[in-house]
Amino acid sequence: MDLNNFTLYWENDFFSGTDRDYTNGIKLTWSSSFDEMKKLNIPAWSDRVYRILPFIKASDSTLAFSFSIGQDIYTPHNTASTELINDDRPYAGYTYIAAGFHSRMDVQKNTWEIQLGIVGPASYAETIQNAAHDLIGDARAKGWKHQLNNEITIDAIYESQWRAWSSRSYLNFAFDLIPHLGVRIGTVNIYVNGGAELRMGWNLPNDFGSCPIRAGCEISPPFSVDGIKSSSLHLFFSTDGKIVAHDIFLDGNNFRDSHSVKKRSLVGEFVYGITWQVEEFRITYSIIFRSKQFDTQRASNHDYGSLNLSYSF
Repeated sequence: MDLNNFTLYWENDFFSGTDRDYTNGIKLTWSSSFDEMKKLNIPAWSDRVYRILPFIKASDSTLAFSFSIGQDIYTPHNTASTELINDDRPYAGYTYIAAGFHSRMDVQKNTWEIQLGIVGPASYAETIQNAAHDLIGDARAKGWKHQLNNEITIDAIYESQWRAWSSRSYLNFAFDLIPHLGVRIGTVNIYVNGGAELRMGWNLPNDFGSCPIRAGCEISPPFSVDGIKSSSLHLFFSTDGKIVAHDIFLDGNNFRDSHSVKKRSLVGEFVYGITWQVEEFRITYSIIFRSKQFDTQRASNHDYGSLNLSYSF
């Protein structure tokens, strides 16, 4: 079935009652359905990209393409201070576009994503955050003059997901387990990551799990290979661990002096949430717990909420 999909992602620590660290993320993604290359309604140049990417094209696979635009915002714990807070993370904004190239075999999906972006004042993170705070009557963050400098960025991300186990029982109630492994190399981040998602519920979709704003974890449209499900409801629990070599939002600018803190090399996440699907529409709500990312971080972990809205047409 030839479908397109739009997904709006919104992540914010408002859901957990805080306003610090990774404080807001928003992304809009368009994705095609999986199909043969000649049937995909995608730019002609992308065919050449698929041919040169490793792990992405096989004789028994179908392909898909996605395009995203998004923004992430980071602030220190104390946003009322106008002074530089040396032992807390820098103010930072990151606005980006991303092209995703996806290959699916029966129980495995491979993704390459190329991300181009900008950090610094040109990301307009300060403007967006101030406008949002004005709208809800909240105080503005007062230390944005200390944010990272303008810098154009480029990153390449690879991630593989596979459905390692599934079990179906009475009235289409089912369980499945979806591990993932990935790597990111670029001027924003350098890391390797891995984890898994456990799902349980009614009419589990034939896809590769729920996706917060994580590079490489794209294209999870609300339909199965056999067509749109009339309805589906499931819970999920997932983990992700990273070995981090570089994080511009903690290490500071790559080519100019800027505020920075000492990052931690090992970072973990735990996620739990719920997904409800009715025909072409899907809504996912989840809570993400992230371990300490730098030595002088005030809290032992950071948690925030994630809301995803999808529509297939």
